[in-house]
This record gives sequence, structure tokens and C-alpha cells, in this order.
Amino acid sequence: MTEYFILFLIFIICYLIGSIPFGLILTKIFDNNDLRNIGSGNIGATNVLRTGNKTLALLTLILDLSKSFIPLFIFFKLYPHPIINDFFNLIIIDKIFLILVFGYFFVLGHCFPIWLKFKGGKGIATSLGVILSIDFFIGLCLLTIWILVFLIFKISSLSALISSTSFPILIFFKYEKVNLLYLSILLTIFVFFTHRANIIRLLKKEEKKI
Repeated sequence: MTEYFILFLIFIICYLIGSIPFGLILTKIFDNNDLRNIGSGNIGATNVLRTGNKTLALLTLILDLSKSFIPLFIFFKLYPHPIINDFFNLIIIDKIFLILVFGYFFVLGHCFPIWLKFKGGKGIATSLGVILSIDFFIGLCLLTIWILVFLIFKISSLSALISSTSFPILIFFKYEKVNLLYLSILLTIFVFFTHRANIIRLLKKEEKKI
């Protein structure tokens, strides 16, 4: 029972770290604006860019990515330690599977922060941080796909949807593990869920370019 209680606490900590609204904080401090009243009302880097402050948008992107990447990367490096290894082997054997599970709580925190009435961002930067912490090469591939699609269409949401769809394909071809495939598909489904309004606008050809 102790192991599961500690695991539960880790989930809560991941969620709380993920729910730090860097975009909202930065725009309030440096622009004296409430990001929720600008553009789409989203607290992510794309909406920060709509304020016209590219520096704040880039900083938001980096911080939203880092809040999942740094903790998970540290854990990934510590995991081979015998004490940590023995503890988590009681629950789950696959290290990447475990980190992906932790990663979901960072993304959930970002998308549904408790202190903003569960109205947050769409989770792309934070998801990328999770993926980079697991496999830097796959993360860079997804980032490259996002950039290429954006350069062609100038639509952030379309770039996010296409790059997230590529994630299960890349992770399965590299690791060939069904459990990782299922988790990666679940992350893709979650991204589609957070972009459901964007998908409707894309189908109607009403999605705005940046």
C-alpha cells in the first residue's frame, strides 16, 4: 500500500507542476494583460503570440515544455538507481511506460489547472516535453514535422494535430511495444480532444492563420 500511496503523491505533484500557467503569469507581469481575455483565451504560447510579444511567446513555450521535460528527464536518469528501480518494479516494469504515465499528469495539469477552474492550454508544448524526456530523437522528429506543416499552412492547430498523429507511429516503429503504442495513441486522442473546436473550424475552413 505504501508504494501505491507514494505513486499517488507523485501523480499529484506532476499535475500541480503541469498546472503552472506560465503564459498567464508572464503576460500579467510584463504586459499587464489577462491572457484569458485575448484571442482564443488560451494560456499557451500560441495565444501569447497574439499579444504581439514574440519574446514572451517564446519564453512561454520554453517554460511550458520545461515543466514536464526537466522533472521527467531527471527521473529518467535516476531510475536505474537500485532503490528507485526496486520500488517501481513493484508496480510497473517498463520505464518508458511509467514515465509516459507520469507525463500524462503534467499534460492534464496544463490543460485543466485547478486554480483556473480547469480552463488551461491545449498541452502541445508540455506533451513535447514529455516526449523529449523519453526519446530526444522522436521529440525532434515531431518538432520538425510541426515546423514543416506550420511553414506550409501557417496554422498552429493543424501542425499540432499532424505531429501528434505521427507520435504513435514513430514510437511503435522504434520500440515495437504494444503498451507504448496504446499510451501514445491515448495521448494523440487527448490532443485531438483539446483541439476539438479547432478541428471544427478546420473542417469549415475557418481556422485562422498566424
